[in-house]
Amino acid sequence: MLAGAMELAAVGITSPNGELLLNVDVDAGGSPYYTLDYKGKPLVKQSRLGLRADETEFRDGFVIAGTDTVTVDRSWQPVWGEYSDVRDHFRELAVRLKAENPNRELTVRFRLFDDGLGFRYELPVQDGPNYLTLKDELTEFNYAGDHKLYCIPGDYDTDEYLWSETTFTDLPEALSNYGRHTEAQRVDGVTIQTPMLLKTADGVYVNMHEAALDGYPAMLLDVDPSAYSMKSHLVPDRLGVSAYLQMPFNTPWRTLIVSDDARDILASQLVLNLNEPCAIEDTSWIKPMKFIGVWWEMFTGNEKTWAYSDDGLAKPGVTDYTKLKPNGRHPANTENVKKYIDFAAKHGIDGVLVEGWNEGWEDWASYRKNRQFLFDKPYPDFDLPALRDYAKEKGVKLIMHHETAANAADYELQLDRAFRFMKDNNYDAVKTGYVGAIIPRSEHHTSQWMVDHARHVIERAADYQIMIDSHEAPRPTGLCRTYPNWLAQESARGGEFESFGGNPPSHTCMLPFTRLKGGPMDYTPGLFETRLSYYGEGKDSQAGTTLARQLALYLTMPSPMQMACDLPENYERFPDAFQFIKDVPVDWQDSRYLEAEPNRYITVARQDKNSDDWYVGAITDDNARTALIDLSFLPKGAKYEATIYEDAPDAHWKDNPQAYRIRTVQVKPGQKLKQPLAPGGGAAIRITKKN
Repeated sequence: MLAGAMELAAVGITSPNGELLLNVDVDAGGSPYYTLDYKGKPLVKQSRLGLRADETEFRDGFVIAGTDTVTVDRSWQPVWGEYSDVRDHFRELAVRLKAENPNRELTVRFRLFDDGLGFRYELPVQDGPNYLTLKDELTEFNYAGDHKLYCIPGDYDTDEYLWSETTFTDLPEALSNYGRHTEAQRVDGVTIQTPMLLKTADGVYVNMHEAALDGYPAMLLDVDPSAYSMKSHLVPDRLGVSAYLQMPFNTPWRTLIVSDDARDILASQLVLNLNEPCAIEDTSWIKPMKFIGVWWEMFTGNEKTWAYSDDGLAKPGVTDYTKLKPNGRHPANTENVKKYIDFAAKHGIDGVLVEGWNEGWEDWASYRKNRQFLFDKPYPDFDLPALRDYAKEKGVKLIMHHETAANAADYELQLDRAFRFMKDNNYDAVKTGYVGAIIPRSEHHTSQWMVDHARHVIERAADYQIMIDSHEAPRPTGLCRTYPNWLAQESARGGEFESFGGNPPSHTCMLPFTRLKGGPMDYTPGLFETRLSYYGEGKDSQAGTTLARQLALYLTMPSPMQMACDLPENYERFPDAFQFIKDVPVDWQDSRYLEAEPNRYITVARQDKNSDDWYVGAITDDNARTALIDLSFLPKGAKYEATIYEDAPDAHWKDNPQAYRIRTVQVKPGQKLKQPLAPGGGAAIRITKKN
């Protein structure tokens, strides 16, 4: 026992509704552990806690020296999101641990919500070392059975995988089916990413992730299939160090969203609740938006190229791009961008993204050692002042693109100049990218240095009142609550992969249960031409979707920054279907998840934040089904009209993806609509109140 301290017995708390029970104790060796029960049954068995650093270890020799408990019930109002008001209701238990020889102190703070658990480590100033070279986090999640797992392989540099539906026992075989990603640092052994989903034999769903990732590496999970156990795996730098810490320090929260109703997993705001409140005093400049862009040509081909020079490669030493011969195949040019601006203005689309506008793409193509983009130097065929003024005249916002080719160190050096250039030219939103191996070369996409880099970029962007849509960045953990100018991220296998062999229909039935629990995704929905053979050049990729399903994704994959990803000419081929993309909001007053099963189907209803209109989206996997849409969410005392965008009776994601129809019906509160969905299909509905 610690000299002068009284050792306390095991402590525990229940969730506000009493369905979750948490217990915390130390074993005979002084190692702290926790257990979690749900509705009277063990969910997480005895699982140890702790940290291990070169200087000292926080894993044994501890006694419980004190506890603090509190119940909190409050609400907050997001700048944007699925709900205009979020309830934050939990019971908190802070367990103070002390050890001697050497002296160490550690607090583990638990918050137990009705829909799950969050906990983190808090390291106060110590009697001993106060700088730690962290090697490992010892957090365990030991489950009570061979549960079903929905997961992707553990990776230090990419999240762009399809999801496996497997079990603890079958996980090694499931992961063996994945080839090594060309840019990935795949983890040896049985390691998976977070966020992931688990389903017990009793039908209990558990989403596992983390919240408020800051100053710390991202967490993966090492799995012991025979023991049904998982352990935290922190992404290291290439020296094997997980993190360099100075105390006092709080780790991110480890999160378990728990329910026996799959709809509750989708509706949960637990990860956001564990993040700090908004750090931006004036948020009036943060505007949710829809946009189109010079982007899809990159994937459809048509002999387009993002490089400007004649052969796609800059000659060594050439820095004056005006002396390079344009190749005539560069789509980010003045004339083409004006066409996009005209289309956006005609159809009420807020913004136009232009990729490939700036110098540096030749350097990237040549794989130079110190590849570099310049973020204030447009190519000669991109007349930035003229386009800036033309867009302003048309009432359209241009969206900047900063592809760094993963040279994050150079991007930080250019950051202030790049943001000043944006503001001087009427840009207030930027899509960032980090494709490639990270520079500094000792780092990974999800190591501590890159987590710090992402936080630095978003903070500097807020200083300049700039909104961010980040790609290839550390996967989100709810920091968009603290910095709501972080409107969207990629950090998963997105819609661009429809051109790389296609995403199966089940893919977007899985992402809302996993990736989207950390924050909105720039999935890039709105694809109307789903067969790449349409564009020639020998491409034969087939998207795993019907056209009607693409409309539904605007509801099932919510984001305050949504792209209409297809070419304008494809929207002009289907103007009646495009009307839904024009109408659908991107910010919501309320959301109701009506049906859900991971990897199978999702049906959701959302109310526009700025009107009485409701919108419904329903999607299914590659099996046809009939969605049951309960309209009890509609306020009573009024009549309503529903415009339904649906799969035609002969629609099929592979054989007949563009078969759709639009019909209008009268509906009333409490009515139950039976909505057929084609294989790989969907339906999108707009419901308006009748005068």
